[in-house]
Amino acid sequence: MHDKYVYTGKPTNLKQTLTHPVVIGGGPVGLVLALSLQQSGVPVTVLEAQQPGAMYGDGRALALSYGTRQVLEQLGVWHQLESTVTAIETIHVSQQKGFGRALLKAGEHQLPALGYVVSYGALMQALDARITETKSGIEVCYQVPVQQLQVDAIAAEVTFQTATAASSEILVTPLAVIADGGRSLEAIPGLIRETKHYGHDALVGLVQSELPHRNMAYERFTPYGPMALLPNGEQFSLVWTGEQAYIDQIAALDDDAFLQALHQAFGDRVGKFLQIGKRGRFPLKLSKLEQTFPAHCVVIGNAAQTMHPVAGQGFNVGIRDAMALAKNIASTTAAEWGAAHRLTEYHQSRARDTSRGLLFTDFLVNVFSNDLIGVGLLRGAGLGALSLLPVARRFLVNKMSYGS
Repeated sequence: MHDKYVYTGKPTNLKQTLTHPVVIGGGPVGLVLALSLQQSGVPVTVLEAQQPGAMYGDGRALALSYGTRQVLEQLGVWHQLESTVTAIETIHVSQQKGFGRALLKAGEHQLPALGYVVSYGALMQALDARITETKSGIEVCYQVPVQQLQVDAIAAEVTFQTATAASSEILVTPLAVIADGGRSLEAIPGLIRETKHYGHDALVGLVQSELPHRNMAYERFTPYGPMALLPNGEQFSLVWTGEQAYIDQIAALDDDAFLQALHQAFGDRVGKFLQIGKRGRFPLKLSKLEQTFPAHCVVIGNAAQTMHPVAGQGFNVGIRDAMALAKNIASTTAAEWGAAHRLTEYHQSRARDTSRGLLFTDFLVNVFSNDLIGVGLLRGAGLGALSLLPVARRFLVNKMSYGS
């Protein structure tokens, strides 16, 4: 039906029945799922709305956990990516206007790094390169935005429009996997999403500091919201969160005033801030999709749950979604792909990790993003305990690395 990598379309209506899963979304989570299925001998078709390579220039920083690195190694992707990542060997946690700090060190936990920072574009290039290396089993179709998804007791029908076809086309599949960050969900009736809007925005950008980062990441809790500096090449990736009105003020500053404000909020740990690149911002929310499909459709990654960026959990939870679903599919016969009892098993396998990730990030935001009387003392005591108790540090590192 398709070229291996580019779907060219046909000028007539087409409805084709497949016997393998269809993944909606060719981003990192969808491609990790596809590569894992391919390794297990399960063929898969991926539908991506954008052109090939459209995201290669995306400089957004992703924080990869050590567990995600292990996944990428298993899939043969890490060697393509390794030269572009920056290792996080130490995490420094502190609070503004209060005592207490904690250091998490990779060596203390027998890890080469606590995590890694890479651009979204570099990760996409590495995943695409790995897919190109595969001889069979993965079919990536570009420029095919999904228009509609219908799910019934027998199968899922995915309707899409190609760039060259005169009419829509349909794929019938035993299992449709939505992994596009939620962009296609508006086409699906009956989905329910529980959403908590924090009323906060995140301001992001690359900053150059006077002192080298020494592979140390910083998590700084302020009365306005958490801020993070992640080592990224020779610079830091900044994530500065706060109430929307506060971020409005910060975003309106010219570069010199912005760097001064950043230094005032962060302190002297890396010296003066010398330069800020292009700044971006996005609203922060916590949301969870109610999995309403009894069979033949499943939602993973950011399309299924969205977390506050504090602690860098969201993307890595999505990768664990992909790997758990691939294991679920590969461990059964083709006749049962998408069956209700198989998807129930998948959801049960992911419930603990997902719910704890949502609770963990929400807890950090609620406790570390306010200036109520007495809360600062509790924060300081918590950071002091984390500094003194190896068991507490091990728990936190395991949570960040593996979701356990």
